[in-house]
Amino acid sequence: MIASHILEAALEKALSTGGDYAEIFAENTLTNRLALVDGRVETVLGNCSCGIGVRVFQGTRSVYASSSGLQAENLMAAAARAAAALGQGGAGARPQLVDRAYPNIHPFMQIGSSMAPAHKIEIIREAYAAARDYSPQISQAQVGLSDVDRNILIATSDGVRLTDRQVRTRLFVSAVASEGADNQTGTEGPGALMGYELFDTISPAETGRSAARQAVTMLSAGYCPAGRMSVAIDNGFGGVIFHEACGHSLEAEAVARNMSQFSGKLGQQIASAKVTAIDDGTIPNAWGSVNFDDEGVPTQRKVLIENGILKSYMVDKLNGRRMGLPANGSSRRQSYEYAPTSRMTNTFIAPGDSSDEEIIASMDYGLYAKKMGGGSVNPVTGEFNFSVSEGYMVRGGKICEPVRGGSLIGKGSEILMEIDMVGKNLDRGQGMCGASSGSIPTDVGQPMIRVREITVGGRE
Repeated sequence: MIASHILEAALEKALSTGGDYAEIFAENTLTNRLALVDGRVETVLGNCSCGIGVRVFQGTRSVYASSSGLQAENLMAAAARAAAALGQGGAGARPQLVDRAYPNIHPFMQIGSSMAPAHKIEIIREAYAAARDYSPQISQAQVGLSDVDRNILIATSDGVRLTDRQVRTRLFVSAVASEGADNQTGTEGPGALMGYELFDTISPAETGRSAARQAVTMLSAGYCPAGRMSVAIDNGFGGVIFHEACGHSLEAEAVARNMSQFSGKLGQQIASAKVTAIDDGTIPNAWGSVNFDDEGVPTQRKVLIENGILKSYMVDKLNGRRMGLPANGSSRRQSYEYAPTSRMTNTFIAPGDSSDEEIIASMDYGLYAKKMGGGSVNPVTGEFNFSVSEGYMVRGGKICEPVRGGSLIGKGSEILMEIDMVGKNLDRGQGMCGASSGSIPTDVGQPMIRVREITVGGRE
């Protein structure tokens, strides 16, 4: 992508005003998107993100400059801007770059840019037809299909030069069920770090039907009652609560600044002994996986919480300096336009020893949150509010009528202590996570869990 002698010269320039570490990130990423709405293909979009970013450290100070394009003059100009922003100081030595290779544990075969448009349209039409045909109550369906081919290069003043190619594919279906003026929406969005071989294991039709089923079910649902009660949160995307309410608070960007509810708590109990939570960027072909992070550090399987005890944080290089901890493959960014920072990859609660049936049977009265929606969280306090997009009341240990309009309200540190049953059926769901370094693909997951008591928002 860029010759080593040019990278070495740019790193030398970046260190010319007293920096003690410099890094170059270059990328050439092609993204394709198709969207089908009400039976018509309305979007066919191809986008190329091509550019470089230069970052320089001086102790715990950091400056970042970026430029579109991969030309040598653009790179040198960005390096000069970063050096000038850092200030005055002694010149650094010119690094000698050595190519380093890590095993590719995320193979891909059918790259999106090589697939015929007709084949892509066939996929989205199959999902659309399944959603619309599910019920006459389905009034609208939208299907999106995206594929990303991300080629990156990282060079550092430590003398390391790395390249990687990351291929992702995702299908997204939204279905609307209507009755009079009442509308309810269901969604599904499976994806993976692989090409169109994804559809050897994921059925577009089943994805469409699943989104439609959720919409139709909620259309006939009554309103969720409000109050304190037991809640069973299903597996897969139910893990979004841990991701948002607790995961962000375990990222070094928040921890290092004492802006996390878990700052300074390594080795302390922060969760029920039933809870073990993991961030693992090494899961083959998982949506949030990478071979190495956007600082060139190999991804790891990090046990964040083990049997309720806080074991580790997700650490990037800059915040690792602030905390006195080594980077552990947790630094990510949307593109060259963003400086990287600590972020999640595939984050999940590990399986426990209860069956789903045992969890439901244990509840005399409560809510079964089969599918979670969006929400908000304050990472400093851990206070959150998440909608339940598909819920059911539980009475006498049995799942009863569907309810809509429910929400879960609480505090991350408190909900962790209230998890008293953890199921065996781990599953993960795919999403996009936004933060200071942009929007990145992440997996969330868990088996079914029971929260002994939590505030449920609804109607009195």
